[in-house]
Amino acid sequence: MTTLLEAAPVTAPAPHRDRRLWAVVPWLLPAISAFWVLHYYATPDRAIAIYAVYLLLAVVAPGTLVFRAAFGSRGNLPEDLGLGAATGLLVLLAGWAIAAATGLQALLIGWPALVMALFAAVPRLRRHWRTGPGEPLPLGWSAGMAVVVFLVTVWGATVFRTVPLPPYTVELYPDLYYHLALVHEMTRSMPFQVPQLAGETLKYHYLSDADIATGSMITGIEPQLVFLRLWLMPVAAIAVLVFAALARSVSGRWWVAPIAATIGFVGQSITVGNVASPPGIGLPITLLSPSQTYAMPLIGLFVLVAVDVLRGRPLRWAGWTMLPLLALACAGSKSSVLPPLAAGLLLAGAVTLLITRKVPWTTVALLGVVGAGMLAGLKLFAGGGAGTLEPQFLATMRWFLPYQEIIGIPNDVQWGGLVPDGLETASTAARWFVAWAVIWWLIVQSPRLVGLVLPPRKLRDDPVPWLLGGIVIAGVLGMWLLWHPSASQIYFFNAVLPFGGVLTAWALADRVRAWWVPVAGAVAGGLWEIFAPEMTLPAEKTAGAWAWAMAVPLLRTAALVAVVALVAVLIWRGRAARALPVALIAAIAAAGTVGAVSRTVEGLGEPPAVKARANVAVTAAEMKAALWLYRNAGADDLVATNVHCMPMKTKQCNARAFWVAGLGGHRTLVESWAYTDRTVAANGVNDLKYFFQPAPDPEVYALNQRVFEKGDPADVARLREEFGVRWLFADTAAGKVSGPKLKAVAEVAHRSGTVTIYRLY
Repeated sequence: MTTLLEAAPVTAPAPHRDRRLWAVVPWLLPAISAFWVLHYYATPDRAIAIYAVYLLLAVVAPGTLVFRAAFGSRGNLPEDLGLGAATGLLVLLAGWAIAAATGLQALLIGWPALVMALFAAVPRLRRHWRTGPGEPLPLGWSAGMAVVVFLVTVWGATVFRTVPLPPYTVELYPDLYYHLALVHEMTRSMPFQVPQLAGETLKYHYLSDADIATGSMITGIEPQLVFLRLWLMPVAAIAVLVFAALARSVSGRWWVAPIAATIGFVGQSITVGNVASPPGIGLPITLLSPSQTYAMPLIGLFVLVAVDVLRGRPLRWAGWTMLPLLALACAGSKSSVLPPLAAGLLLAGAVTLLITRKVPWTTVALLGVVGAGMLAGLKLFAGGGAGTLEPQFLATMRWFLPYQEIIGIPNDVQWGGLVPDGLETASTAARWFVAWAVIWWLIVQSPRLVGLVLPPRKLRDDPVPWLLGGIVIAGVLGMWLLWHPSASQIYFFNAVLPFGGVLTAWALADRVRAWWVPVAGAVAGGLWEIFAPEMTLPAEKTAGAWAWAMAVPLLRTAALVAVVALVAVLIWRGRAARALPVALIAAIAAAGTVGAVSRTVEGLGEPPAVKARANVAVTAAEMKAALWLYRNAGADDLVATNVHCMPMKTKQCNARAFWVAGLGGHRTLVESWAYTDRTVAANGVNDLKYFFQPAPDPEVYALNQRVFEKGDPADVARLREEFGVRWLFADTAAGKVSGPKLKAVAEVAHRSGTVTIYRLY
């Protein structure tokens, strides 16, 4: 088999120093853009500078040293730094875990320095301060990758414009407060507790929150600023660089890197017009799920190393030692990233076995590492609510508007069997529509999936296409064959989007013979995305009307492609058969990218869609009160609050009001319980979704409510003595508060709007 070093393209001799300096110039574009985006959206300049230094000295520098020692240099500085940054996330996790286990968080700031000192002091490790032998990447690589990272910063602007920094009256997605509370929890010592339900053991993939907490503890920047502003774009940029290195590694061509990174992290599905978005239309990076974003550079790094190993490049003992830690970090970041990798390794191993008639022991070893990571992840991070993931064919369809209007809205509270409610009894026409909808979805997702249909051609000699193809297929099947009450099965697909981008770019590169063919295809795809007629909602909500509305844009496109193909065959004859697949792949990839970029630019030109519905939005005054609590209460103080529901003061409590623990930064006796293991495992009880289930400890909840509503001295004393509560966070917007009686047994410490904070004697 061909190794990575053998597959690398022959380049010109190493450039002079001035040419290397020119390679730095393109990176000023994303650097300036990132600073401007953060500055524009109210991030203090001092915090930006401190966090930049933190990234360099605590993440990139030690991570690059460890990466080179464990896996070897890639022979060029940019890829070493990108992969080193991903390794640096793992190194920081190790330091955080030691600090959390020993209670030595105050010494965490010295962990990166300790790692670098080790590489300076040990003679055998000093060589890793230098880039290993190899050829520098051309200036075109730097220019292309700088543009991709720049587009990521533009995407970051679209995120921040709808998430104002506190204090601000706004209705935020509740998971943001939930993760912010976990960030605060990760600054404490093990064992961790559910911060919204003190005393409950925390079982969750919380390592992204640990990374945010580590950045906050080392820099001294408050957690909400790190989470809501400083953390997202650097982690996304690291993921982009990792998958770019993976693309160059598998293809042997430098220019594949920016194309793959663009498809994977900038491009989306093909525009579908004025219709509800089909499932899986988004990106693999998002602020709403920091665990999803954080897992991307880690799983990309693992697969890159696996590619080298499968192609026969020897892995040092240090690398085999690091791989299990990397697999465990992936499992603790997002539970949906390792299963597709396991499926890809199984497929690659099975194909190798069939072709060579020999057991692929290297693949078996990698599969063992992944399997061990999954099992350890289930033990350490997965809670009792994981059982809500059940097999169900086409469960994701219930989030698709045409399906809802034709079949009806299926029961999303309980599992309901192997097919969604209504599909078994649906008419023949409705079932044919569902089949067409799946095919239509595959076509719409073609920028990520075309590499499966037109894969790289050396399939017998290389297990890597099977590995990547198996990963992508498993992600698609995970989304379409599993059910979750909140559609979390879509994360299986989101996790494989960058791998689909790599496979698409590789398939393109494997067929290119003349540069103008993919360029012409890309221009055609981009123009089609801009000028093609959009799909519109049908007047009748029938299966036939919906099917025709979805088909019309595709039929017009197919007709245009057929005409172009016919003309090409008539003019170029045999050469057209080789050129058309290249042009088609380029056109599909460009269509997804141009559409995504144009939607992003259009979104930036519109007024920010900041939600602030009454009784749902957290007011600026409430946020100020919570932030006062964070800055004034003791580190281990416990808080009781009457805030539980979102929206507040409703008969049926949606227990996802996580903002007191999130912004307040302290554990609460009972705040909101929607994501606790017992609550999620009770999904469907009394035909209620998990976040509408009652509090898991009715007695404690009743005591908590009596304290605020009646202010009985005996109840307050019990709260103080038996449970250790030190503060009462009372919000009249959430329910009745007996202010005069509470003032008799507690000290009024702070008032802000509808909130009064009491300190217990």
